[in-house]
Amino acid sequence: MSVMNDATQHPEGHEAPELPAEPAPPISSRFLFVDVAALRAKQLKRGARPRFNGEGQLPYKAERLAMEEVRRGLVYYDMPKPGAQPAESEEA
Repeated sequence: MSVMNDATQHPEGHEAPELPAEPAPPISSRFLFVDVAALRAKQLKRGARPRFNGEGQLPYKAERLAMEEVRRGLVYYDMPKPGAQPAESEEA
């Protein structure tokens, strides 16, 4: 599974990524929610920009911010097809 991220792929100094017009479909599985939020939190820790303006105060921890982004449908992800071989990890 991978989380789509356009913010970390642009070098510093570029404009902020555009927010999607349509929110992602809600995640009904709590296990999938945790996986997607964990991957997004890792991106945020590496310097990705938050995807919402934050009505009020933004959460301090990347994990909380990631969970809020997933809850609001701002994080897109793709699932591997059943029976497909897992892709090699780039973090070796």
